[in-house]
Amino acid sequence: MAYLESNITKVTTHVLQNMKQCGNKIAMLTAYDYSMARLLDSTNIDVVLVGDSAANVMAGYKTTLPITLDEMIYHGASVVRGISRALVVVDLPFGTYQGNSKMALQSAIRIMKETGADAVKLEGGAEILESVNRILSAGIPIMGHLGLTPQSINKFGTYAVRATDDEEAKRLTEDARLLQEAGCFAVTLEKIPAALAAKVTAELKIPTIGIGAGPHVDGQVLVLHDMLGITQQFSPRFLRRYHSIGEEISHAVSQYITDVKSCDFPNEKEQY
Repeated sequence: MAYLESNITKVTTHVLQNMKQCGNKIAMLTAYDYSMARLLDSTNIDVVLVGDSAANVMAGYKTTLPITLDEMIYHGASVVRGISRALVVVDLPFGTYQGNSKMALQSAIRIMKETGADAVKLEGGAEILESVNRILSAGIPIMGHLGLTPQSINKFGTYAVRATDDEEAKRLTEDARLLQEAGCFAVTLEKIPAALAAKVTAELKIPTIGIGAGPHVDGQVLVLHDMLGITQQFSPRFLRRYHSIGEEISHAVSQYITDVKSCDFPNEKEQY
């Protein structure tokens, strides 16, 4: 743990690379607003992801597809204003980079200029390589994302574990190499067999961040609202709930309603 015991004031892609080399695990969580971002940054979290999962937990959509670039920029800018130490990564939303590398670059530039984020994240491998190369050519850091790619849910038709057969596992491994060779600084591996994630992690020089990919990766990421128990309808095997804040909020609001209706709030000390 020697590397991060030095006084790092800002986590960068270089810091993450050193963490992998030193065997220090990378801790990453999502955030979508200023207040949560400030709380996360105060804990010395390594990476904060402004995920397109905001479509689910903030806007109530069933998939991540509807969220727009403008909405991601809004969430990204809100988070960046609350962060001083963590590396901030913003997802490029569906439709802003697939099949059109010029649009991909324009989208990435908007995110970097209008949010102040440190990097962007894209889903996919060989099929988006042209977009990856064009974005990287502008000096914008990219985190890749392989395995279960939620933006492709209509193609797969299920959120089941990916790369369980040899052919898909081989393709994922090749995609990970392609992303590394292109210049991506890290890759997220979502919902794939732990053995495959371990193999890919061992072969790559860049860090791997797992979500439902077992322990033998360089770091882990969870959706903040899921791990805190704010959202309760999502319970995959890989999710560990560290708190039940949703229940505490419901209890606090119920107590507030009771106090208001009984004229207990505000009392003499809570007025002017």
